[in-house]
Amino acid sequence: YQRRVHGIIILKSGMQDSQAVWLIIVASILGLVYAVINYVILSGIKVAGSLSGMDFEGGSHENKNETMAKIGEIIAKGANAFLFQEYKYIAAFVVVMAVLIFFTVEEQFGHLYTTIAFITGATTSIASGFIGMRIAVFSNYRTAFKAQTSLAEAFVVAFRAGCVMGFALVSLALLVLTILIVAYRSISTGSLASIYEALAGYGLGGSTIALFGRVGGGIYTKAADVGADLVGKVEQDFAEDSPKNPATIADNVGDNVGDIAGMGADLFGSFAESTCAALVIAAENNEFIKHDGALYFPLLISALGILACLITSVFATNIMKVNMENQIEHTLKMQLLISTFIITPCLFLAAYISLPDELVGFTGTDANPGKSNPWQAAVCALSGLVGGLIIGYITEYYTSHSYTPVREVSRSCETGAATNIIYGLALGYLSTIIPAICIAVAAYISHKLLGMFGIALAALGMLSNLTVGLAIDAYGPISDNAGGIAEMSELGEDIRKRTDALDAAGNTTAAIGKGFAIGSAALVSLSLYGAFITRASKMTSGHVINEASINLIDPLVFSGLLLGAMLPYAFSAFTMKSVGKAALEMVKEVRDQLARNPGIKTGETAPDYERCIAISTTASLKEMIAPGAMVILTPILLGFVFGPKAVAGLLPGALVSGVQMAISSSNTGGAWDNAKKYIEGGNLIVNGQVRKKGSDEHKAAVVGDTVGDPLKDTSGPSLNILIKLSAILSLVFTKFFANTGLLVCPLGEGIGECT
Repeated sequence: YQRRVHGIIILKSGMQDSQAVWLIIVASILGLVYAVINYVILSGIKVAGSLSGMDFEGGSHENKNETMAKIGEIIAKGANAFLFQEYKYIAAFVVVMAVLIFFTVEEQFGHLYTTIAFITGATTSIASGFIGMRIAVFSNYRTAFKAQTSLAEAFVVAFRAGCVMGFALVSLALLVLTILIVAYRSISTGSLASIYEALAGYGLGGSTIALFGRVGGGIYTKAADVGADLVGKVEQDFAEDSPKNPATIADNVGDNVGDIAGMGADLFGSFAESTCAALVIAAENNEFIKHDGALYFPLLISALGILACLITSVFATNIMKVNMENQIEHTLKMQLLISTFIITPCLFLAAYISLPDELVGFTGTDANPGKSNPWQAAVCALSGLVGGLIIGYITEYYTSHSYTPVREVSRSCETGAATNIIYGLALGYLSTIIPAICIAVAAYISHKLLGMFGIALAALGMLSNLTVGLAIDAYGPISDNAGGIAEMSELGEDIRKRTDALDAAGNTTAAIGKGFAIGSAALVSLSLYGAFITRASKMTSGHVINEASINLIDPLVFSGLLLGAMLPYAFSAFTMKSVGKAALEMVKEVRDQLARNPGIKTGETAPDYERCIAISTTASLKEMIAPGAMVILTPILLGFVFGPKAVAGLLPGALVSGVQMAISSSNTGGAWDNAKKYIEGGNLIVNGQVRKKGSDEHKAAVVGDTVGDPLKDTSGPSLNILIKLSAILSLVFTKFFANTGLLVCPLGEGIGECT
């Protein structure tokens, strides 16, 4: 069996291209159908009427339910307002970036392949974030409503909502990319390598939207959160999410635009970039592309992952019952473990049905190419999958108050906020050790077996259970919102205790999700770096580089390395300061409202919630521009002036520095948050006395949590986008760097092209 595609004789060695495409499309559609089924089930929950047997603190059942629905509507309205304003800025950026790509990146003038891929990726990323936000604001008050009935029913509502987001996002991303690949292969007359290089624009589009989503959403949510905590809790002794706090609605809105929409766009970018990196590297291998179906192996990993996660999610919704508080976290953690066990044989199945018996040229040299087999490709993906599982569990150990590290942080509050902060910082630094080892081991194994293609497969393996990863990640903000709505609706102490239990587990799963995202970002960035080097070395004109020329003692490479290592610190400074400036405005507004209208404190007058929402919206949109511009312009300007060799130093510098800083920031903030909740739960005993809300220890914990908020929800999560976006930008603009590099020849850095 032979056929000719793009001038290459294709050999039949496994499944045909058409069979692989249909399998991927069917898996994607099943994922979307499952998301719709969960949405329909959630929409059947009507928040109206009364619930028999429920104990409210006062007021009628109907009034409480109407209040919940009204608060949910206000939160949804605020989230919509912010996202639509943000999307106006993003739309302008997409247009400018598309024009730049058209004139500097396209293979031939007049072609639109990379430009269309970029716009498609950006649009899909926006849709993914928006879908997540809509389902979150649709489900938060339903979770609070069901908490009146039982803990188990509230848990299932929050988890089903997470499933809608997870399955919709991954299935949509995979379906759109597959359609784009089929379309490009049908209409393009260029080589397969040029087609997949153009498709890298899909990953770039997703990642640029993720940058603004994470940074803008992160500044929004933490400005509101810090303002609500400092004035409401520390100064006024208001309860968590008290309706008397003017910033409380803005805080709940922020959970949706930052932790849901921003996180969705972030992980969409990881999926798109890792898949594009694998395809670019594979398409450069002239032996590999001769085999029918082989180029669809990276997509088959994700397709079978969707099916495996579909089975996994049933365990949480229908099999494992959550009747007690200590069962929540266990059930969510089991999602990662069960999905890993189910996906493991799927990786070997995907390799068996799509890859040839022998993989040539991914290791070794051109003169003496190495040979591998399909099982080694599956092992590469498995190394990433297992590494992600370990990172998830280690993150839980360092951020859950069920374990020693967070309890130590809680006990440090006995001597005030300063020791709390010292312990929290130390915890974050320590928490980088095992994740770094896991990433290093996965990278070593995969590179040893299949070179840079193996590292791309490891990244895809780590993301193969992304659907359930997103589900348990989205579960956290939804539960957090449910707790806020329960408090504002005055549902009662017992109901709030249930939502607090859901929220505490959600904080840990959100931290696990961030650790997962950071770990995958490291492998994604490394695989994109490999694709960048591979593509740069294949250039036939301009400033060509190869692996041999990337030497750390080369002054240009080393200079780029130092600049790259600096970027995460500068970026974190921008985002932290942005949160501080926005929070300062929020604190002033909350203080002014309480001073002008004393009736707010007594509950006689409602605060001006809309004013606080407007402050967060305006401040976040203004403050997201500088850090976003720094990330996008740095690699482009460096490559434009100093050529691809300087960029080859910049990328690993940003990767190594950024991963450690992101893990530390996220885990420090998560630990401070759960240390506060540990005290609020009445678990801290000092000299025989229980120290709860309102105690000095609790106030010290609130200060730590406030400091940690921008670390775990703004700077930390945004850093993984920094390292990915720098790499995907460099990959897409490789040809531009090779053809410019204005100072390469004047500095004597050329290899021979300057003579």
